[in-house]
Amino acid sequence: MGVDAVITWVDGADPAHRARLGAYLQSIGSAPPAARAARFHDAGEIDWCVASILRHAPWIGRIFIVADAQTPPLLARIAGTPLGERIRIVDHREIFAGFERFLPTFNSRAIISALWRIPGLAERFVYFNDDFSLLRPVREQDFFRDGKVVVRGQWMRQSHRRPGRRIVQALKRLRGTQPDRAGNHDAQELSAKLAGFADRYYRMFHNPYPMRRSTLQAFFDERPALLESNLAHRLRSSAQFKAEVLAAHLEIAHGDAVFDNTLHTVQLKPRQQSPRRVRAKMAAADREGKTAFACVQSLELADADLQAEIIGWLRRHVGEPA
Repeated sequence: MGVDAVITWVDGADPAHRARLGAYLQSIGSAPPAARAARFHDAGEIDWCVASILRHAPWIGRIFIVADAQTPPLLARIAGTPLGERIRIVDHREIFAGFERFLPTFNSRAIISALWRIPGLAERFVYFNDDFSLLRPVREQDFFRDGKVVVRGQWMRQSHRRPGRRIVQALKRLRGTQPDRAGNHDAQELSAKLAGFADRYYRMFHNPYPMRRSTLQAFFDERPALLESNLAHRLRSSAQFKAEVLAAHLEIAHGDAVFDNTLHTVQLKPRQQSPRRVRAKMAAADREGKTAFACVQSLELADADLQAEIIGWLRRHVGEPA
């Protein structure tokens, strides 16, 4: 009953990837918000992600890196070593087997919906964005406990139970100018509804997500059209659910979830947060001891001094990825 890790990764600077994306955007005649270049940037964050798993979660067995005909440089560095046997690249064609007509895809929600189809994946796995890192040692029990899945978040009412939210949504519809933003909260609400939660949902915090392969497999075996519809979107869409949130709600519905917010995430966004704010968040994470996960978004957009500070901070917590 081992536990695997799954990391989704893309290098948007790869000429082949840019050509595939460009060809698709030309075919639809537009470049929606979901195609912004920042979604596909790579600043080597996956090195910190993998290194942090190896250092702080040695109980994890294999590490699967899901990519589109790409291989991160770290694979060349560990080739021929024992680590090389634990880390494997999984191509989109493997998890989209039978759905190849929806490739290439540039949509993380579609990709996450198919992670459970990785050949040889353990029943229990933890899904990581490539910009996540573990900051300190974590235990298997922080993700799977007493035969159940640990979920982190808070209960919220669905939008139709919140008058203020209904008014805002109605105004947006009346304006008719809102782009398909594929909002996180709306997608979480939809995911909960699919699991039978009509009036409330457990809004998932942004962190590594523990999941059970059989939970999603059983659900989609009974609803193959639902899986197909989520895979069909080449770019993120407001019509999509989030598989990691759906999986959590299925576990909650079955009585197989443990609610525990002891550990949490620090989100560093150099593109949106001031340098002072970023430094304050790093200092707070160092002090309080329960910040186990870091999400560093758009590291390449930080100025040189701040970028060096963030990398130095990661190095202190994770070690040297090389």
